[in-house]
Parts: sequence; C-alpha cells; structure tokens
Amino acid sequence: MDKRDRIVQRVARELRDGDYVNLGIGLPTLVANHVPPGVDIILHSENGLLGVGPYPLAGDEDPDLINAGKQTVTELPTTSFFSSADSFAMIRGGHIDIALLGAMQVAENGDLANWMIPGKMVKGMGGAMDLVAGVKKVVVIMEHTAKDEPKLLHKCKLPLTGAGVVDMVITDLGVFTIDRKAAKMTLTELAPGVTVDEVTKKTEASFKIDPKLKH
Repeated sequence: MDKRDRIVQRVARELRDGDYVNLGIGLPTLVANHVPPGVDIILHSENGLLGVGPYPLAGDEDPDLINAGKQTVTELPTTSFFSSADSFAMIRGGHIDIALLGAMQVAENGDLANWMIPGKMVKGMGGAMDLVAGVKKVVVIMEHTAKDEPKLLHKCKLPLTGAGVVDMVITDLGVFTIDRKAAKMTLTELAPGVTVDEVTKKTEASFKIDPKLKH
C-alpha cells in the first residue's frame, strides 16, 4: 500500500459520526475518500461551504464551486453557502470538531509550522492560524521526513502557525499524541513493519513510548 494511502486510512479512524471536519490542503483532502462506512461527517471549507460534496466527475466541474484549496467540489442536498466571514465565525466560535492539517514541522510541545518557508513566495497565511486556535482537536497528517530530514523536532525552525496547538500527529511511520499542557509527545502506534528504532532514528523530538504499544 502507498504510504500516503496508509496515512489517510489511519486518519479516517479518528472521525466520528456527526463530526464537523475541516480538511487542510494537500494530503488531508484525501481523507474524504476513506471515511469508514456508517460514519457521516460534515465537511467545512473556510471559503463558505458546509456539507462539501465529493470531487466532480471529469466534465462536470463547476469553476464557481471550489473549496478553500481552489479544488472543484460538488454540493449535496444539505450543502449550505455563506460568506467567508460567517465561515470563520464558525471556526472562531469553536463549532468545528476537528481540523486535519498538513505540516512542514511539528515540535514536541505541539507547536505547528505549516504556512511558509522564508524566501519562498507565499500567497497568504490561509485559514490555518484561525483553525488551530478555534477547533476542538488538531490532527496533523504528514510524511515523517522531508529529504531524509526529520519533521518532528524539539523546536520548529520555520515560522509558527500556532504555538502548542497540535493534539495528534499521524505519519507514515506511526501515531503520536501530544499532551499540550505537559508539552510531551507519546508514540502510541507503529505503522505495519515499522520499528521503534526506525522511528527514533528519524525523529528529532523527544517522545515517550506508550506502555500499551506492542513492539
């Protein structure tokens, strides 16, 4: 199985029936295709959609119907449309249950860097800064390393999206939970065929190992 598919399948297990979910750009958008049977979630988009439908079939795209990542989507019988201001009021008011976001770096205390690399063109900060401050749970979805360099660090080297905001990190190597109050990271699951030694070698951040973890 492709490691990206493995990540999004594991992430989908965090979704609960009735959850209001915001999907970040990139890898998180794939999660919508792996929602478990019997689980009905409501997708929220910062640009003013609630109840986002699946991607359209080729030839059926409507250029006016897009998500926050400018991807064409479809509407459902229950889809609602509203202003971006109302959309962010939902986020800031704590009405979104979970945000699934990509990341460039995550620190062991839950700091998140996912909006810019200095020196590279940035179109804008996007909605992530509001999301990490307003949603009930932040789950980061990413590949464990970039160009063989760790992305789980003692301290983020890139500009922060939010300080102490990440609750869980799911990578192609395993699953980590973060106790934001204690600023501690714990390895709770290993991906199939992955060892603790491999995770340790590819992780700069300090982490504990869950006693229940079989390894």
